[in-house]
Amino acid sequence: MDSNLSRFTNPKGSSCSATQNLYVANCGPAVGISFEDIKSFFSTFGEVVGIHVADDSGTRVIVCYSELTAAEAAFRTLNGCHCGALGGRILHIRYSILQLKQKVNDNDSLFVSLVSSELAIPGIHLVHDFITSEEEQELLAAVDSKPWKNLSKRRVQHYGYEFLYETRNVDTKQFLGELPPFVSPIIEKMSLFQGISDNKGQLLDQLTVNDYPPGIGLSPHIDTHSAFDDMICSLSLAGPCIMEFRKYLLGSCLLRKAIFLPPRSMLLLSGEGRYSWHHYIPHRKVDIVQGKMIRRCSKRVSFTFRKVRSGPCKCKFSQYCDSQKDI
Repeated sequence: MDSNLSRFTNPKGSSCSATQNLYVANCGPAVGISFEDIKSFFSTFGEVVGIHVADDSGTRVIVCYSELTAAEAAFRTLNGCHCGALGGRILHIRYSILQLKQKVNDNDSLFVSLVSSELAIPGIHLVHDFITSEEEQELLAAVDSKPWKNLSKRRVQHYGYEFLYETRNVDTKQFLGELPPFVSPIIEKMSLFQGISDNKGQLLDQLTVNDYPPGIGLSPHIDTHSAFDDMICSLSLAGPCIMEFRKYLLGSCLLRKAIFLPPRSMLLLSGEGRYSWHHYIPHRKVDIVQGKMIRRCSKRVSFTFRKVRSGPCKCKFSQYCDSQKDI
């Protein structure tokens, strides 16, 4: 997502003057479409110079082109049409006048918490030294012995069910098999967590392993509500990073908080922190943590464990929930 927080005024229909900016409804992270995917898709019509949130719903964005002709071509082609590359959704598009309110600088002096109590976001907990250095090396060796799938900037492995980046969801009809034996000790430890231990019949059944080269991060997103149950657990290995959390509120006001994830730490996301805060890893090779410069290692590997949801999400954060959208 573009780092400038934005607002739109007077969305314009096709009968009004065209602009280089398109207000696009039924498109955004709350309906399973990442900002990365939006930019890639709309770039087929010309250079996209920015993707902005239009409001706090997570279902509307503003796509900004460098050329008016590109915006006009996208409008003519996509407005009111099914878009297979975006999960088959019907896009509703208007021209828009963009007003930039505030620039979010990833290198600014945002305070970085070291513990989750400092972060103070309900449902987000960080457990330091969740595993030993010996267990860390065993896990890294285990995944390095398996085949990787290459994405544009990182490589991944999927177990249980494959995560489909095109739709930000999983195909529950394509079961890949049980989670590998080398993560069994990790799952056993996680079973002690409240929220997992309370749901014995809801065992974690999906694992995505990400291998990040130096300087590569993760675009801001909320894991699709309808895809996964409440608890998401992410184990950091090999290298450290900062994870930032962003909450979009009415009036396009942006809340930002950040926490430092050291190697061998386990991050737990549930409740408000899982359902209504975007999480994001800035793309940079050096992080500033409470005045200290910390260089990212040769790579960082994350193990993210989830439970695939069997029905619609019924969380209380309906403004961010794709199951509860009237679309």
